[in-house]
Amino acid sequence: MTVAIDRATGERRGDRAPRPGPGQRIRNGFQKYWYAYAMIAPVVVVLAVIVGYPLIRGFYLTLTDADSLNSARTIGVNHIAATYKFVGLDNYKDILFGPTSYDRFWSHFLWTVFWTAACVFLHYTIGLGLALMLNQKLRGRTFYRLLLVLPWAVPAFVTVFSWRIMLADSGVVNQILGALHLPQPQWLEDTFWQRFAAIMVNTWCGVPFMMLSLLGGLQSIDSTLYEAAEMDGANAWQRFRHVTLPGLRAVSSTVVLLGIIWTFNQFVIIFLLFGPTSAPDAQILVDWAYQLGFGQQPRDYAQSAAYGVLLLSVLVVFTSFYFRWLKRNDQLAV
Repeated sequence: MTVAIDRATGERRGDRAPRPGPGQRIRNGFQKYWYAYAMIAPVVVVLAVIVGYPLIRGFYLTLTDADSLNSARTIGVNHIAATYKFVGLDNYKDILFGPTSYDRFWSHFLWTVFWTAACVFLHYTIGLGLALMLNQKLRGRTFYRLLLVLPWAVPAFVTVFSWRIMLADSGVVNQILGALHLPQPQWLEDTFWQRFAAIMVNTWCGVPFMMLSLLGGLQSIDSTLYEAAEMDGANAWQRFRHVTLPGLRAVSSTVVLLGIIWTFNQFVIIFLLFGPTSAPDAQILVDWAYQLGFGQQPRDYAQSAAYGVLLLSVLVVFTSFYFRWLKRNDQLAV
């Protein structure tokens, strides 16, 4: 009887049991962890219904010329069948390379990128500054924490409508500027000041989340690291650079990514602050997608859905590169 020898391991092949196939491994895993599959099954079903189906349906609409005139609808007792046609990638070609692509997509895309970068930068820097302040032992620290969390605790529509009233031509902001003999901008009419106001209001709403997250990260840093750095003669800036920032790396990477995703898709701020049509140049992509699908006649469902797919694609690509960048930096740090 001849026994084959594995050259790589030096073991006799006849002594090893054959590896199970993929199907067998799945069955073995299901038999061993059936209770875990049973627990997550309802969540999977719910996500498939409320996320998976709309996503697939929306992608299908991007391949058609669907709008409010050729979609299925019911008028009284009469049901009108859908008559839209399959057009392939024509919607994407029109959005990205069509004659009005810059005015309808690229200009809003550039503004969306700037809006996201500016807002997340302000969220992080102001939030980190407040977190550093609240991490110190000072009188009334609990009161300050509650006060600074209020912009995040108040519903967004209440906050935005309050700012809309304050930024009106005769609002309290311009009244204060007038009392100080300073220029009174047209916050809700001029394009530059509309964009400035949008960033300002979104910063007001987003800073508390960054502050709380970074404050939790600061409190998780071992205090002995600061003591050791101080004994080695490190000043305040050196302790912040070599102890605080590395200690916040995990928290910072997470909250910055979440901030970018949320801000890139932040529909509420601009829509409620200016309305659906009063600030076309201040609208980011998600607001423009809403305008195409619900704010005009006829409603262009196909183009609106295509904007949604493009938004999702941009975020997926950015997230993949972001994680690769973080992984590479972690490897260099080690």
